[in-house]
Amino acid sequence: MSKSEINIIEKFYEAFADLDAERMLEWYHDDVTFEDPAFGVLKGEEAKNMWRMLCQTQQGKDFKVITSNIEYTPESGKARWEAYYTFSKTGRKVHNVINATFKFKDGKIINHLDRFSLYRWSKQALGLKGFLVGWTAFFRKKLNKQTRFLLSEFQKKQTTQS
Repeated sequence: MSKSEINIIEKFYEAFADLDAERMLEWYHDDVTFEDPAFGVLKGEEAKNMWRMLCQTQQGKDFKVITSNIEYTPESGKARWEAYYTFSKTGRKVHNVINATFKFKDGKIINHLDRFSLYRWSKQALGLKGFLVGWTAFFRKKLNKQTRFLLSEFQKKQTTQS
C-alpha cells in the first residue's frame, strides 16, 4: 500500500467525521464490497447508500468519530475507529469500537470490512434486551433484516427524489 492509500483511509474518515457521505464515497470504487455485523454484505451503490443514510440520519445530532492506528501492508490497510452517538430508538449512548480492513484497486477502496462486537453494541444500544439476546444468531438475523429494510426504504426515497 502506498502513501496515497494511507491518505485515502484518513480522508475517508475525515469526511465521515464531517458526516459528508459524498466526500467519503469519492474514495469508494464503483465495485466496492462492504461488510459489517449490522448490515452484512453490501455491494456497489447499496454500500454507498448505507453511508449516505448513516450520515444523513446523524446530521445535527451528537455523533462523533475518532480514527486511530492506521496501518498498512503492501496489499491492504486497516484502521481502528470509534463512533460515539445516541441510538435513536432507545435514547441510549453508544460507544462502538470498530476495526476496519481495506483493500484497494485503482487508487480507491474496493473492499471494506468493519468488525465490532455486536453483543457489546447491543448492550449499549438496547440495554437489558441487548444483554439478554444480543449474542444470539437470532438477534443478528433480526438486526440484519431491520437494517436492510431501513436501507431499502432510504434507497426508495433517493430514487423518488432524483
